Amino acid sequence: MKRDVLKLLEESKVIESFEILDFRQFDSGFYLKLAIKFIHNTYLYASEYFDVSERNYSFHWQDQNGEMILRWDNAPHHPNIHTYPHHKHKTSEVFPSLEITLEEVIAFIENELTNQ
Repeated sequence: MKRDVLKLLEESKVIESFEILDFRQFDSGFYLKLAIKFIHNTYLYASEYFDVSERNYSFHWQDQNGEMILRWDNAPHHPNIHTYPHHKHKTSEVFPSLEITLEEVIAFIENELTNQ
């Protein structure tokens, strides 16, 4: 798991730098927390917990002033969204989200940054 994430972070053309803030691996899963700096001075704060019976994540993308651009998570508090519990926040609005992994979120951000 960790090796795949490191490869993704190191090979991305839009990631300027990253820091592993926390990583814990255990028999049935892991916990990972990252701070990623992209070109154009945007940042992604990613946290993910995974074990055989549970997966929780939050990916918070923000600008250089700390203002949220988008946040993806799977907290079960928007049952009306058709991708429940997966959703994303933009300003005060909540939308369905098909991006549910770190790889998918980074691909989304790469697309946004390369099309600016």
